[in-house]
Amino acid sequence: MTYFKSWSATSSTAIVLILLLSACGGQKNASSEGSEKKTTSDELKTLTIGYQKSSLNSIVLKSDAQLLSKEFPNTKVEWKEFPAGPQMLEALSVGSIDLGSVGNTPPIFAQAANKHIVYVGYENVHPKWQSVLVPKDSPIQSIEDLKGKKIAVQKGSSAHDLLGRVLQKAHLTWSDIQPIWLAPADARAALDKKSIDAWAIWEPFLSAAEIEGQARSIVDGTTFESTYNFLISRPDFVKNHPSEVKKYIQSSNNAAQWIVDHPSETLSLYSKTIGLNTDIAQRVLDKRYKPSIVNELKPEVVEAQQRIADRFSEEKLIPQKLDVKQAVWQSQ
Repeated sequence: MTYFKSWSATSSTAIVLILLLSACGGQKNASSEGSEKKTTSDELKTLTIGYQKSSLNSIVLKSDAQLLSKEFPNTKVEWKEFPAGPQMLEALSVGSIDLGSVGNTPPIFAQAANKHIVYVGYENVHPKWQSVLVPKDSPIQSIEDLKGKKIAVQKGSSAHDLLGRVLQKAHLTWSDIQPIWLAPADARAALDKKSIDAWAIWEPFLSAAEIEGQARSIVDGTTFESTYNFLISRPDFVKNHPSEVKKYIQSSNNAAQWIVDHPSETLSLYSKTIGLNTDIAQRVLDKRYKPSIVNELKPEVVEAQQRIADRFSEEKLIPQKLDVKQAVWQSQ
């Protein structure tokens, strides 16, 4: 009897231990499964990229899937075209796209409107990439002659900033002109019909208007300080997919080098994509840095953006003062 009692107690203890170990094992498995599910859910299944006709690196990536598949072998890549930066950042802020390249002004307007955007990189912009155009036979000869004139510009675009700089240099204010807020295609039509007096615009619309529309430039970016294009994303996207953001930047820079290494293929691709003849396309390509790569944000670039934001705030073009640094991605 004594032996039986001892064995029973020992057996009972063993059973309890087995049950406890089983429970712990079950909890561990459940935790592991949850971790595996989380990892799976965090994998980037689809990457949606916004682009414009001026975004040559994006156009090359879109045309050559292999340039992206090296970095995103298991990710579906989708592309969405936009007429200008403001429309693109509106789509980005509501989650319709994950990344997109725009000029210097759209992110300032987006940040001022409390849109969910973040700067993740920048490209240098050739000073002749933007210009203020007038009809070839226009009496306007200088920027001072813009006083009282109807000037088309895409609101919130990089050309918006260019026009602001032009007015400042000519000692004019926005109230001294009649700004006509038009997207590029509509502005081109208005300039051709001479229903506007001038147009602030960027490439490739600039060269197309000069050659096809017989327009001429009265001032371009060479008169002013350096400006930049920016790769923009969303705070939630960069938080959840920081490595994918870096992979996309690498892919974009690979495309930039491909452009340098394949000039004839680039010319043919770009001409077909923008629907313009090779003479115009080549003229646009000649105004790009080679290679035009995406760089990590530098203090002087952020400071240049801050100066634009401060000027826009002073001119009441945006509703509040901004701290541009608050929208800059701090990559690790």
